[in-house]
Amino acid sequence: MTKSVLVTGATGFIGSRLVETLINKGYDVTSLVRNGKEGNSKSRIIYGDLTDNKIDFKDSKFDCVFHLASHTPLEKNKKILEKVNLQGTKKLFDEIKDKTNSIIYISGLGVYGETGDKIIDENQEYNPNTNFVKIRLDAEKYLKDSSSNNKIDFAVVHFGDVYGPNGWFYEMLVKRLQKKTFKMPGGGDYYKGFVHVDDAVGSMIAVFEQNSFGESFIVADSQPVTFKEFSNFTADQIDAKHPGSVPTFLAKAVLGGDLIKLLTTSMKVSNQKISKIYQFKYPDYKNGIKQVISELREKNKI
Repeated sequence: MTKSVLVTGATGFIGSRLVETLINKGYDVTSLVRNGKEGNSKSRIIYGDLTDNKIDFKDSKFDCVFHLASHTPLEKNKKILEKVNLQGTKKLFDEIKDKTNSIIYISGLGVYGETGDKIIDENQEYNPNTNFVKIRLDAEKYLKDSSSNNKIDFAVVHFGDVYGPNGWFYEMLVKRLQKKTFKMPGGGDYYKGFVHVDDAVGSMIAVFEQNSFGESFIVADSQPVTFKEFSNFTADQIDAKHPGSVPTFLAKAVLGGDLIKLLTTSMKVSNQKISKIYQFKYPDYKNGIKQVISELREKNKI
């Protein structure tokens, strides 16, 4: 019997790739799409917003809801973040609690805060240090507790920095490297856990297909690397100059404190747990970046 799933944030960088992959795997996919956005025509599209009073899911039944929809740290207004990322998540749960068997919630590594130079795994305690992450954690706790009370299976996936042919990697890094306008906040000497978008998508699906609920997962590739090394390697692949640096306080003034705090917080993570149920296509950033640049060239975007 064909499995039925709902994807929120279905037109986003990661969500659109997830929808496409699920369709290709034979799933019956429903996309929650905001008005004015164009969803994948091979999926069933329901128009709605997390802040709507009611989203009409009609008589839908889902085996799983992948909840990706949220404002990013680029949104500086705390009230808007709370309205969408927390209150919107609560409203969504009220709409789907009688319609789904399971929920997979997508979050980020920022939940762990400052972790120093040690390599962390899922046993690391949460220690959020931005308003954005605190709100996302409130939403996670609400979903986890409410799912338990309603006998719904629940899992959370904490992504590292997801890169691919769209999203921040192309818009903020590749295009600006080409224009010689990209600067690394604080010099770039902080470690990050990067993950190719195809591995981000594959990991989410593996959690569902392997029935790995009641768990949390860190999803990043196997090679922690500094943002400086990552950026320089990207520059080399497109024959651009290595980027310079910009003081952190200036970057915060432009992009907001939460985003720059999340970017410049050094973190090394282990992906051993997710690797038990999912085999990474791109276990290190170099192969992943080469693939993305190749895809961008095929599309004549660089």
